[in-house]
Amino acid sequence: RASASTPADAPPAASGRTPYPPRVPLYRLEADLPDLRDAVLIASFDGWVDAAECASTAVGHIAAGGRIVATFDPDAVFDYRSRRPVLDVQDGRLSDLRWPDLTIRHARIDSRDLLVFSGAEPDLRWQELAADAVELVGRLRVAQWISLGAVPGAVAHTRAVPVMVTASREGLLRSDEMPGPEGLLRVPSAALSVLEMAVTAAGTPAVGFYAQVPPYASIGYAAASIALLGRLSHHLDVRLDADDLIEDDREQRARYDAAVASDAMLRETVTRLEAA
Repeated sequence: RASASTPADAPPAASGRTPYPPRVPLYRLEADLPDLRDAVLIASFDGWVDAAECASTAVGHIAAGGRIVATFDPDAVFDYRSRRPVLDVQDGRLSDLRWPDLTIRHARIDSRDLLVFSGAEPDLRWQELAADAVELVGRLRVAQWISLGAVPGAVAHTRAVPVMVTASREGLLRSDEMPGPEGLLRVPSAALSVLEMAVTAAGTPAVGFYAQVPPYASIGYAAASIALLGRLSHHLDVRLDADDLIEDDREQRARYDAAVASDAMLRETVTRLEAA
């Protein structure tokens, strides 16, 4: 029987020990939420599956100017020794600190509600964060989860950007979107995948698009960001403008071409990748 000091739904105490307190969510929802209809949540974190920052560039493009819907407690999910805040020192004075963040922003494109879940990949409490993601997907009435990522691949910058596609079940992809790769692929997981699997286990369908990036893409790779936005635009049947990335792509391609021309070893690498 529950006493006056113990809620009826509290977990039973063992051997007189104090019951665990209720779990405090790692996120805070804004008070004034947009009216969402069949929202699609697009998630990408910088870090493990964000080669050359291609995926975070793509989602940043969608979320630019978007309204913040939810924020996460940085002290709870980041290890500041591995992801330190950025300090500005102006004329000998400590003037500003920019902390890593994790947010969900809302954008409405072609009458479609998009929620962009982005920021630094969390260092800590992934399973709690996954439980919070499941809760948020329910509270925000998300109809589909989409993961965006970028991974190093055996590809050359002179070729079209390959994009791997995943789906939590059949029937989620368009007829020209094929999941892959075939067979078993075992890799160290990103936080993004942990959250996606928790969300799908709770009943929300999910797909993923992962651009492959040349292993020598050290100055960024806008071509992959453009490819991800193109895949996302096609999948959702919305227009995602990537015009401001096209000039970045031209400049980067010219720099890679120049590097290949001046470096025999890199030229051999590119030739081998083109033949793969």
